[in-house]
Amino acid sequence: MSSLINKVLFTRAGFGLTAIRIVVGIIFAAHGAQKLFGMFGGYGIAGTAQYMESLGLAPGQLMAILAGGTEFFGGLALIIGLLVRPAALGLTFLSLVAIFSVHIHNGLFMANNGYEFALALLGGSIAVLIEGAGKLSIDHAISD
Repeated sequence: MSSLINKVLFTRAGFGLTAIRIVVGIIFAAHGAQKLFGMFGGYGIAGTAQYMESLGLAPGQLMAILAGGTEFFGGLALIIGLLVRPAALGLTFLSLVAIFSVHIHNGLFMANNGYEFALALLGGSIAVLIEGAGKLSIDHAISD
């Protein structure tokens, strides 16, 4: 196996990170489904695009597709444990954009639409990015 692929797939993490990876993945995939498909009370691409435009993230439709796709497919990657480092990198960037474009001016707490939830997801994404997928993952099975 090539050195680069092995570095991407390798994990020294145990079962604890597997739990974090799956829970964070479920949350991101659900948020992506809201943006892309209008599931779980979401607004779909059109509604998300309007919101993105209102934030100054233009073009709104492209931003909605990129954000929703990163959340949905990155979340699925975390859930199944395949290519989790590239997925976590995308989700880390997405979380930072959400924090600084939407939540930072509202303070920390969620009650005020603050950044605490996005910060928690950012922490989970960074942990997966650093440690890899954990023992119960496709990445671990491939890299052995």
